[in-house]
Amino acid sequence: MNYFNNDAEREAVERAKKIALEVFKPLRAKYDEKEEFCPEAVQAMIQQKLFGLWLPKEYGGEGLGVNALALVLEELSKVCMGLALPAGTSALGGMPMFFWATPEQRAKWIPDLASGKKLWTFALSEAQAGSDATAIKTTALKEGDYYVLNGSKHYISTGEAADFYVVAVSTNPARGARGISLLVVEKGTPGFTFGKKERKMGLKTNPTYDLIFRDCKVPAANLLGSEGKGLLIVQETFDYSRPGIAAQALGLAQGAVAEAVKYLKIRKQFDQPVISFQSIGHELAELTAKIEAGRALVYKITSLMDKDFIAASQNAVKNNTTVHDELKALKGPRWTKYSAMAKLFCSDTAMQVADRCINLCGGIAYTRDFPLEKYARDAKVTQIYEGTNHIQKNEIMASIIKES
Repeated sequence: MNYFNNDAEREAVERAKKIALEVFKPLRAKYDEKEEFCPEAVQAMIQQKLFGLWLPKEYGGEGLGVNALALVLEELSKVCMGLALPAGTSALGGMPMFFWATPEQRAKWIPDLASGKKLWTFALSEAQAGSDATAIKTTALKEGDYYVLNGSKHYISTGEAADFYVVAVSTNPARGARGISLLVVEKGTPGFTFGKKERKMGLKTNPTYDLIFRDCKVPAANLLGSEGKGLLIVQETFDYSRPGIAAQALGLAQGAVAEAVKYLKIRKQFDQPVISFQSIGHELAELTAKIEAGRALVYKITSLMDKDFIAASQNAVKNNTTVHDELKALKGPRWTKYSAMAKLFCSDTAMQVADRCINLCGGIAYTRDFPLEKYARDAKVTQIYEGTNHIQKNEIMASIIKES
């Protein structure tokens, strides 16, 4: 089933499909084995103008909103979620900036974000602050026209390959959660270095690093919003970004089923193709139905989101205001519960699908020469990053209680 809202979205997905098949597929095993960042994949996404799909045309984007972004992430992830991730992490890093940036900040940063010339990422987690984002210890104390950062960040996707990092810091430790703020930090800033590169189970084509800040001076003009607004900005970001994780998961699940079906058609046992056995067919039918249910959930949410998201983006450009203020003026719904539902359901589906497809294909699917084991390794992280699925359940339950 198609979930395009217009021909521009359909055309963007066709561009993504071309990249996935012609660029990603020949490279995915090589870069997974090397555990290295793939510049060819990024250049292909730049050439096909995929980084700016969701951003306004006035800054070099296509003005299509979050539905188009999710569709493209899904299509790319059918072949390799890891190679597609720079488009996702740039959106995740770019969204808090986009929502809260002043007109001057937008003019400075968004054109290079939209073109893909500069990669963005988001830095929230710390060694002792994962699900509990309020426990962050990285500080940014103001000295004149600068903030001086000290601390570290943990498990940061796109690692040292990014150019800009939206970093959650405590600008007023005495205020706890109300003292958290967000700063944009550029790679190369004195005092900002990289720590450990993680050796991971999956997503090996996307580097994950620690970030280290030692007396790192960041211009005060790089503050997003105002001091103490950090957690509000983080929540608003996740409301709009988590359906993208769900779309990644669904793309991966579809890719796993496609690989399994292709093999089961040619693999023979008892003188007949394995796929002809009813028990095999029934399981594929159940997995495919669950994937399509997830797609319906995701694209219903993103299509509804876009009604306000696109209007607020246009109004912010026209009125020289922030996108956040324009969203607030539209008085639209909060998407926390539904974004959490999408991520929870779709990531669990991806993990189940990858696991079951390996079982259906048997021994060959357990080998590195067959792509299904990579799909299973990559699928796991969708249940973890941007909030574990336990956190998604907390979000859903909190909304249920609030609404009752």
